Amino acid sequence: MKLSGAQIIVEALIDQGCDTVFGYPGGQVLNIYDELYKNSDRITHVLTAHEQGASHAADGYARATGKVGVVIATSGPGATNLVTGIATAYLDSTPMVAITGNVPVDLIGRDSFQEVDIMGITIPITKHNYIVKDIKDLGPTIREAFEIAKSGRPGPVLIDVPKDVQTASTEWTPQGPSAKRPMAHVRDCDVETAVRLIDNAKRPYIYCGGGVVIAGASEELTALSEKIDAPVGCSMMGLSAIPTEHKNALGMQGMHGLFASTRSLAASDLVIACGVRFSDRATGNKSKFAKDAKVIHIDIEPGEIDKNIEVQLGMVGDIKDALSRIIAAVESKSHPEWREQIDKYKQKTASIDVTPDKMRPYAIIDVINKYTTPEMLIATDVGQHQMWAAQRCRFSRPRTFITSGGLGTMGFGLGAAIGASFGTGQKAVLITGDGSFGMNLNELATAVSTGAPVITVIMNNGVLGMVRQWQTLFYDKHYSNTVLDRKTDFVKLAQAFGADGYRAASVSEFETAFKTALEKGEPAVIDCLIDKDEFVLPMTPPGGSIDDIIVRKKEISLD
Repeated sequence: MKLSGAQIIVEALIDQGCDTVFGYPGGQVLNIYDELYKNSDRITHVLTAHEQGASHAADGYARATGKVGVVIATSGPGATNLVTGIATAYLDSTPMVAITGNVPVDLIGRDSFQEVDIMGITIPITKHNYIVKDIKDLGPTIREAFEIAKSGRPGPVLIDVPKDVQTASTEWTPQGPSAKRPMAHVRDCDVETAVRLIDNAKRPYIYCGGGVVIAGASEELTALSEKIDAPVGCSMMGLSAIPTEHKNALGMQGMHGLFASTRSLAASDLVIACGVRFSDRATGNKSKFAKDAKVIHIDIEPGEIDKNIEVQLGMVGDIKDALSRIIAAVESKSHPEWREQIDKYKQKTASIDVTPDKMRPYAIIDVINKYTTPEMLIATDVGQHQMWAAQRCRFSRPRTFITSGGLGTMGFGLGAAIGASFGTGQKAVLITGDGSFGMNLNELATAVSTGAPVITVIMNNGVLGMVRQWQTLFYDKHYSNTVLDRKTDFVKLAQAFGADGYRAASVSEFETAFKTALEKGEPAVIDCLIDKDEFVLPMTPPGGSIDDIIVRKKEISLD
């Protein structure tokens, strides 16, 4: 059948199984929006308050569902407003397709109104991108974009479509959803070597990253840990891959990781790293990282092997397949001495993990844990609150923790929580700080207008807490521009947007507010007043090692 370019875009999205898109209309995408209007019974469009919010919503949708998130924006500032969201998705390997409009082909390069080379701008932060100048290429390009976005190591793909391509017509035939490209499988000889290393290990440690969640390999990871009696520590992106309450789960390791998790990795003799990047926040001083251990690294991306940490065995391929084959071949093991040592590390973690009755971050999160259900979503922005959530929140299912890891994008959380809620139909709790929330609080309008059941919990300390913490520790307490001193009333702000607003100065007040908001199931904001000098601990100083870890605030001079 013969369709216009705009019709092909909408039909191709539906053909790829897309049920929801996020975006903001403008001059160079009006034809696309006209077709979205005509097909509103077949595909849902979520209008956000800003294109950046739309990109984060598409990202959150993809992280929570495993499907490709889609965002649409017009040319010029509409397209450039997507850049932060695209980069966020790229650094965390989120499958996304961004569709932008552009000026007609014959006006490109003439400094036309709202013209920008969005393809050139986004080359470093996309898996691939296109500008479609011939209507005949449009359908195949969209199909290929979805294939690329979800295959191998997922990531964002951008398609720029000039206005005249949207209005031109050509024949188009639906072909059904594109399949993922075949996954590479690790070599048999590498599986054999891995099995030999694991069988000979006395103190094995599994280091789990976001690649495990993406690969759907959570069950295999858990099964391996049980069979070889190995603890599991996670990067922040790996959280939710193994249930928090599992006997082998040690939680997050790294700069702000839990003591038992970080210390166990340092004491291990074999690290089985699955879908991790070995980023600087995870390793600290690389020369001292797991210095007494052999390292097996399993990853779908060949470029990650030996990039940051030299390993004894690099295994390139599908993590789910690799773990399944390793599980079938390794011996069942128990390591009582290793387990006893880990239990001692856990006791030290418990000794520094005290929640007083006063309003403190862990106390707030404990209330959230008390009332949330396994399928509910926890999203965060970036900063101290993100680390407290990563350390303390309980997860029992994969894809229920939505956070920006690689890029560390303040302002990510609200849009992402909305998108994740749309994708799953579940309630979402956003844990944020007053600094991060201020970045994109305009998306409260989106939550209210769409009825997205997102409860925003603001850890309000009146400062940029993580930056202030670094200024305290490493910059002689020169608090340069980290005291916000804003007069914003978040309760009145929420009400102005049409959301419920609550203020909590005590744990009991927060529990009452949170329980009420959860029962109502409507957008809400809870302003939690905490002390400006709350710290995220433990902390390994940048470039430090386990020998430098700070576990108690009394180790820090605050005079």
